[in-house]
Amino acid sequence: MSTQIIPTQFSRTDEGIPYSTLFDDVYHTADGGLGQSRHVFLAGNGLPLRWQGQARFTILETGFGLGLNFLTTWAAWQDDPSRCAHLHFISVEKHPFRTEDLAQLHASWPELASQAEALRRHWPALTTGIHRIHLDGGRVTLTLIFGDALDALPQLDARVNAFYLDGFAPACNPELWSATLFAQLARLVAPGASIATWSANGDVRRGLQAAGFVAERCPGFGGKREMLAGRFRGTVPPSPAETGRSALVIGAGVAGTSVAERLAARGWQVTVIDAAPGPGHGASGNKAGVFRPLPSLDDNRLARITRAGFLYGLHHMENLSAAGHPVRWGQCGVLHLARDTKQEGKMHAVVDAHQAPADYLRFVDAGEAAQIVGWPVALGGWWFPDGGWIKPPSLCAANLAAGGERITTRFGQTLDHLERIGEEWIAFAPSGTEIARAPVVVLANGVGIRAVSQAAPLPVRSARGQVSHLPASVGSAPRVVVCRLGYVSPEVDGVRCAGATFLADDDGTELREDEHRENLTKLDFILPGYAAPYDPAQLDGRVGFRPASPDRLPMVGAIPAVSIAEKITPLADIPRQPGLYAASGFGARGLVWASLMGELLASQIHGDPLPLERELVDAMDPARYLLKPPRPSAGNEE
Repeated sequence: MSTQIIPTQFSRTDEGIPYSTLFDDVYHTADGGLGQSRHVFLAGNGLPLRWQGQARFTILETGFGLGLNFLTTWAAWQDDPSRCAHLHFISVEKHPFRTEDLAQLHASWPELASQAEALRRHWPALTTGIHRIHLDGGRVTLTLIFGDALDALPQLDARVNAFYLDGFAPACNPELWSATLFAQLARLVAPGASIATWSANGDVRRGLQAAGFVAERCPGFGGKREMLAGRFRGTVPPSPAETGRSALVIGAGVAGTSVAERLAARGWQVTVIDAAPGPGHGASGNKAGVFRPLPSLDDNRLARITRAGFLYGLHHMENLSAAGHPVRWGQCGVLHLARDTKQEGKMHAVVDAHQAPADYLRFVDAGEAAQIVGWPVALGGWWFPDGGWIKPPSLCAANLAAGGERITTRFGQTLDHLERIGEEWIAFAPSGTEIARAPVVVLANGVGIRAVSQAAPLPVRSARGQVSHLPASVGSAPRVVVCRLGYVSPEVDGVRCAGATFLADDDGTELREDEHRENLTKLDFILPGYAAPYDPAQLDGRVGFRPASPDRLPMVGAIPAVSIAEKITPLADIPRQPGLYAASGFGARGLVWASLMGELLASQIHGDPLPLERELVDAMDPARYLLKPPRPSAGNEE
């Protein structure tokens, strides 16, 4: 899959219709884009009638373009008093518009101004992959997939009620009307799924029929005599039975509160249990943590998950703030300096290869890096303008506050063990008394997950981390987060955080002078000479224990019900503990992953479209450690 997203270049026809120079085709009919959206895609799929009275309804579109079909659908949903409780809209776009171009184009539809402005305000960075956007108070979810549809759709996990088959004409863009694409649509159908398209092309009709859709010609819009509309008539697996919408979340750190908030946003009643007196203790109790992605030249799984987590995290914190629950964080930017000249060259190559938007990532040389930091540095590196620091307890508190009455907290309660009785899990205290019960339990209790017997198949390791607190004055350098085999934060409440150590399987809770010295050595490597005034024997700090995984990726999903010694393949064949999930293994990247992992796990539990590609979801599946190793290929090796 290409890592570059090339924004669309458009012009207008003599009649003023937006026109793609790349595909040599218009974005909508000369008879009016708004009327076409309403007639072809809404009416062609029996909307709004079909979503009325439903808990949720999912639409998949094969070309986002101007966003007009989405905006029209959203407006129709808002105007319908019998609308479904939650609208999911998924759309794929290989060449998205820049925000400024969308603003110009959307001006043609003043009746959609409020929806269009909200869309542009949350328009994601033009980077490859899945972008999830929550709109209309969270009642409308837009899942934008930037990339080639033939690459993206096989990675999509969703159950779709209605398809908008859009895109440029088959002669201009044949891949979007191919048998391969139609087969992917058929894979995603929910019972009773419908489909509609402005095209009445015979090959399109026959291709849809071969995939299981019965699409009939019906009156088209404006000057177009016919269009296609129909239903899927093939075999559809039944929808999974819903569990009672109540859950226990063990742990009130960034992982647990993120899951709790995302479940609460879906109408679940959630009980959060934690031994601490409040949220954001343990590994989530630091004064400031780093918030930034981690690119790679090959755009590996770690890079893709951190990018998605970073961008979703930005969106999540914006929504928390808009709802009156601001997170304490500083969007000061993050500078990741190269270790040496060789790595500096590689970092420059990553930026050149990916051509990411400059407001997401750019390379800076040593001179510009020194200006950004306000301190002399020898090498350049990556500059993330939208990155920064987050105070983790404030994110935890904001998540719980956003959940409102749907989240109940049980602080000062230590989980001793879980028991499955009937259709419910019961959490017991060491005294043997019941703390709470629910059909679903999420283990997000950091390294404490290792004491839960049902989580024994998970190879979670404890990693001790000591952060050093350096006295700092307001406005002193660095005023941005700087990383280089360690990190140092700007001043936060009179303190600058530097660190951190990473010691596996070390349970000591005391502050150690040698670890302060290690952190100061890292600091001197980051900013030469900066650590000189500080005496490691006099420093304060904090110790936390982070749950780490062997492959540095999170463990998010249903917990297996078999021993780690048993090897099974594929993932789908591994039996799971009913209603028991994990959100663990975040290591040192809890802040960049927590919000997205909360959305991922809540989507899995609730049965919503997933916010990440299937291969990334599988890479984080807690059962991945039970897979059989691949067999060696047959034949001679060269």
